[in-house]
Amino acid sequence: MTLPATMSGVQLTGHGGPDMLVWRDDIAVPRPGPGQVLVRVLAAGVNMTDVNTRVGWYGRDGRAGWAGEVAFPRIQGSDLCGRVVALGEGVDGPPIGARVICPTNQHEPTPDNPIAFVSIGSEFDGAFAQYCVVKAQHLHDVTASTLSDIEIGAMPCAHGAAHSLLTRAQVAAGERVLVTGASGGVGLAAVQLALLRGAAVTGQCSLSKSGVVRSLGAAVLDRDSTPGPRSFDVVIDVVGGDGFEARLTALKPGGRYATSGAVAGPMIKGDLRTIYLNDLTLHGATHQPREVFAGLVILINTARIRPVVSQTYPMRDIALAQADLVAGRYPGKLVLIPTESPE
Repeated sequence: MTLPATMSGVQLTGHGGPDMLVWRDDIAVPRPGPGQVLVRVLAAGVNMTDVNTRVGWYGRDGRAGWAGEVAFPRIQGSDLCGRVVALGEGVDGPPIGARVICPTNQHEPTPDNPIAFVSIGSEFDGAFAQYCVVKAQHLHDVTASTLSDIEIGAMPCAHGAAHSLLTRAQVAAGERVLVTGASGGVGLAAVQLALLRGAAVTGQCSLSKSGVVRSLGAAVLDRDSTPGPRSFDVVIDVVGGDGFEARLTALKPGGRYATSGAVAGPMIKGDLRTIYLNDLTLHGATHQPREVFAGLVILINTARIRPVVSQTYPMRDIALAQADLVAGRYPGKLVLIPTESPE
C-alpha cells in the first residue's frame, strides 16, 4: 500500500488537564525503522495510565511518565489493537495484514536494570492516532481470535496488568481471592482471570456497579466495607489508599498481596508486624516478561475470556472518554475508535 503523508490523532502537548490534549489532522505518518513495524490503529482502550501520564502522576515532581520524563508532543495510547501495514528493515514478521497487540510496558533490559521497560504512549508514541510504530519483538499476532477489534483493543493494558498480578501472586484453583476496584478495567479483568483459574473470587467495589461483577460469578463486598481478617489467600489491589492495612489483615498466614495501582492514593500506612508475623509476601507488578503477556495472548486467540466494554467513542472525543473514566461512570472498559484511515 501507499502510505499517506499525514494522519489524524491526539497529541499531548504538556502535563496538565484535558486542554493539553490537542486533536490534529496534519500529524506526519511515522515510518518504521530497522526492527520496527508500522501498525494501523483499529481500536485503542482508555486507561488511567494515560490520564496519570498526562497529569505527571508517576513522578514525585508531577512531571513524569512511566519510565521518566516525557518528550512533548507525545501521542498517548497504551492499548493497541491494530493491523500491520509496513515492515522496517530486517523485519520478517508479523506479516502484512496481521492483527496485532502489544503490552503496555515493554521489556527493554539494560546492564544496570534487567527489568527495565519502556511504555507505549509514554516513552514513545502510541495508539491515539491512525498509525503508530512498534518494535516487531513486542508485537503479538491475534489474527486468529474471534474477538472484535474493539474487544481486543480493550485488553492489553487492563488484562495484561491483571494477568501479571495473578501470575506474580501464583493464584491457583480453589484459593480465595479478594480483588479491589473490581468494577474497573484492571479489577474486572482480574476477577475474570482469577475465576478462569478456578479461584473463589470476591470483588470489592461500589454496590451501584456490582451487577457486572456478580454476573461473572464472583461474590461482592461493598467498597466501604472491611474484609474479614484471615479470609483470603490472595489480595489483588489496584486501589491502595486508606484500606491497605485492612487488606493485609484480611490475608491468611502465608498469604500474598499484589498491586499495580493506587487509584485511592499512593501513600499508605501499615503495620510491619502484620507482614512478618504472618509471613506475608508483597508483590509490585509492573514489569511483564514476554512469556507472561504471551499467556494472555493465548487466552485472546482462543477467546477464553471476553472483556466488558461499556462505551466506545470517536477518538477526537478523548477528553469526554477520560472524564467518564476518571468519574467511574461505567464498569469495565472504554474504547476509542480512530478516524478511518486508508488501507
